[in-house]
Amino acid sequence: MRILVANDDGYNAPGLEALVGALKGLGELTIVAPETNCSGASNSLTLNRPLSVRQAPNGFYFVNGTPSDCVHIALTGLLDFRPDLVVSGINNGANMGDDTLYSGTVAAATEGFLFGIPSVAFSLVRKGSDHLDSAARVARQIIERQLAQPLGAMLLNVNIPDIPFEEVQGLAVTRLGKRHPSEPVVKSSTPYGDPVYWIGPVGTVSDSSADTDFGAIKRNMVSVTPLRLDLTHYEQLQSVKDWMQTL
Repeated sequence: MRILVANDDGYNAPGLEALVGALKGLGELTIVAPETNCSGASNSLTLNRPLSVRQAPNGFYFVNGTPSDCVHIALTGLLDFRPDLVVSGINNGANMGDDTLYSGTVAAATEGFLFGIPSVAFSLVRKGSDHLDSAARVARQIIERQLAQPLGAMLLNVNIPDIPFEEVQGLAVTRLGKRHPSEPVVKSSTPYGDPVYWIGPVGTVSDSSADTDFGAIKRNMVSVTPLRLDLTHYEQLQSVKDWMQTL
């Protein structure tokens, strides 16, 4: 079993080291991660400059680009083999609900899925990594399950409550919840008086029903959400066709 490991917090992030440690013994691991923190990079690819790949003393490869760049480069030029699995994380913070669209952690897994490789993204829901060991144990259990009984073509988004492992109340298969719109930007200025803007905080949760990722985390359960990439709004196809005919 050959496993490609990536993340969005950077190649020296504690979450990546914890994930690699959790996966040891399950297969041949190759780590390709961003040089710096790329949280919020989503599925962006770097097209306006060349990218470099270097190797750290611990053997991790790092790229001066995005999480998607890392997996894309690994699959299309860096590696001389096709991985059996792509695993991303462990992210320092949640990737639930609407946040999933912006997540670099999920994007790294998505890039693997786009190439037809089963992929899993792991996130610890509270920043600070108080119980990173719990997340690592959960990650190993899920990957062991995938190796023992392959699910086939899959893209899983896994969020883990930041609690001791013994307090985790099991796994729940969930749908994505929803948030209210983000808070306004925070306006500031440079020492020269030029206006600058910081992206504001995420919106509050608007849908934390029991079957959502937010709902699972509230119950101290691990949230496992299968994702898909077809953005077509099938229910609106006919109404848009009818609307176009009136033009």
